[in-house]
Amino acid sequence: MGMLDGKVAIVTGGGRGLGRAHCLALAEAGAAVVVNDLGGGLHGEQGAESPADEVATEIVKAGGRAVANHSSVSDWAAAEALVAQAVEEFGRLDIVVNNAGIVRDRMIFSMSEADFDAVIAVHLKGTFALTRHACAYWRDAAKRGEPVAGRVINTTSGTGLFGNAGQANYGAAKAGIANLTVITAIEMRKYGVTANAVSPIAATRMTADLAVGEAEVVDGFDPRDPANASGVVVYLASDAAAWLTGQIIRVDGATANRLRGWTVVDSVSSASGRALAAEELADALPQLYGVAPTGRVSVQHRS
Repeated sequence: MGMLDGKVAIVTGGGRGLGRAHCLALAEAGAAVVVNDLGGGLHGEQGAESPADEVATEIVKAGGRAVANHSSVSDWAAAEALVAQAVEEFGRLDIVVNNAGIVRDRMIFSMSEADFDAVIAVHLKGTFALTRHACAYWRDAAKRGEPVAGRVINTTSGTGLFGNAGQANYGAAKAGIANLTVITAIEMRKYGVTANAVSPIAATRMTADLAVGEAEVVDGFDPRDPANASGVVVYLASDAAAWLTGQIIRVDGATANRLRGWTVVDSVSSASGRALAAEELADALPQLYGVAPTGRVSVQHRS
């Protein structure tokens, strides 16, 4: 028995890289998979390839269940139809893996409106669109009294969490996805739906021009293999992970790292007990950030 026997999953961007690895792992664990991939280029240009068909065929030949979908996740109606396809083809929907993405890297002063809009549309709007329609499906099911164990698994990145030069559009989208994950978890908990995100450190065509860190292959294990994150995805998709929601897990080779979001580290308070004035901040902020000696403004350190 697989961890996902009887489950039905949608994986966006499932034709290559991380998405392909996730599709194969979900299928191996017993899930039926709708493999979504537009077949476009790295920068969002229209392509003639059909990688979704190839992955779906590979799953079926291995004895699994899969169908292809070639729509763009940035298309609102197409995202709704994608949910409907999963239900029509396999009778239900349990798992959504939002993975589709493109890159159009530029420094801020060189980035065009089109570069920004295209990346935001695929990553952030695409993640929201499919999540929204899947959550509507699960909410309706819960209101009918049906058992629901929905799983939303999003893909964020180090750029979205920590920043990276030349990727303002990509980083903004990935940061938005991290927060969207938290909000989805909050809103959907009462309907039996969890939402988590993975941040894989992996070598894919999207990272070909970026430094993802050199890693030595030892005993056949490649720390930058996209498939390294797929075990985490399978677990998050399973009933065993019903307790875990609203979390970001960064996968680095053989290690899964728990991340924590913005937290208060230190603070300053006005001596007057009223709003901080700009003049006070001229003394207080350098102290807060450790670049000036302690003065008359109280700095509170948080453990």
